[in-house]
Amino acid sequence: MRIAIVGAGVAGSYLLNRIPSEHKVECFEMRPKEKWYTVCAWGTSAPYIADMIKKAGFNFSDYIMHRGKRMVVDTGGSQFDINLKGLVTYDKHKLVEDMLEGKEVHWGRQINASNGDLHDFDMVIDATGLQRALLPKVAHDVVIPSVEYQVKSKEFPWDDFYIKPYRGLTGYFWFFPLGDGVGHIGAGDYYGKYRGELEAFLKKYNCETVRKIGRPVRIIPPLYCQPFSSGKVVGVGESIGSVYPLLGEGIIPSMQCADAFVENINNLESYRSDVLQRFRIYAKVYRFVKAKIDGNFSLFKQLPNLLSIFLHMKKNERRYGLETKFFDILKVVRA
Repeated sequence: MRIAIVGAGVAGSYLLNRIPSEHKVECFEMRPKEKWYTVCAWGTSAPYIADMIKKAGFNFSDYIMHRGKRMVVDTGGSQFDINLKGLVTYDKHKLVEDMLEGKEVHWGRQINASNGDLHDFDMVIDATGLQRALLPKVAHDVVIPSVEYQVKSKEFPWDDFYIKPYRGLTGYFWFFPLGDGVGHIGAGDYYGKYRGELEAFLKKYNCETVRKIGRPVRIIPPLYCQPFSSGKVVGVGESIGSVYPLLGEGIIPSMQCADAFVENINNLESYRSDVLQRFRIYAKVYRFVKAKIDGNFSLFKQLPNLLSIFLHMKKNERRYGLETKFFDILKVVRA
């Protein structure tokens, strides 16, 4: 087949290296190359993602910037530490850039469902993330506004990962160290509670801003992002909800979604079933988080979902890169 990938982010660049070579694959990115930059934080689980990156022909260790040992969780009234089991920050931009190197990428090409640029392709992959530019819009979509700064400072108050969940699980503030006095600070919140907080941090710790990025995150799961395909267009990654709602984390999920597509490239119904199966826990997590956001949360009613979330994360500690304890989750939920 002749396949077009629209979007040169994590999902699109990974697919360029995963789709079997018998297909002719091209990528379309709306930003010019000189203005293109990968957005969102650079934290992930090294043991898990390394296996995936290896399938794309790269060595993940070459991109690691900081290996975490502990994460400080600030609930407002108290703090506790979570032991980390492989959580790292890595040069996400460089890795994606390397995955695009040598591939046929059309930079500065705005593609939509009606402009006719894709008529000559047998299949078109919507890897446009939040935009979901080529698929029908999601009914009752839920997105979390977020802002992130890449900064330099000699006065950071932490030397490892730090997060501060906002009341009601509506989002959180984060600090991810990148090494050598460089870090990412950012926050995402449904109600925009972070407004002013990031700027106050920059001033308090004498930060030099390297880059500022504002980028909302979709937290509605694949179950509620259907259809995954329309005509010859197929969604992969965040365009069909591959973001873990509790953390707003989409790097590994988008690559898992891409793997599901590659494994089912000749059967889109099997792809749909595979995605729903792989991300079935996301629907429970979403309903749990949404109940908190909407203010109608009952711990008694949500206890089955809470236990499911805990068991899922405990079973998949290698995937999340951190040690999971039930009472740690409970502390965050009750804060």
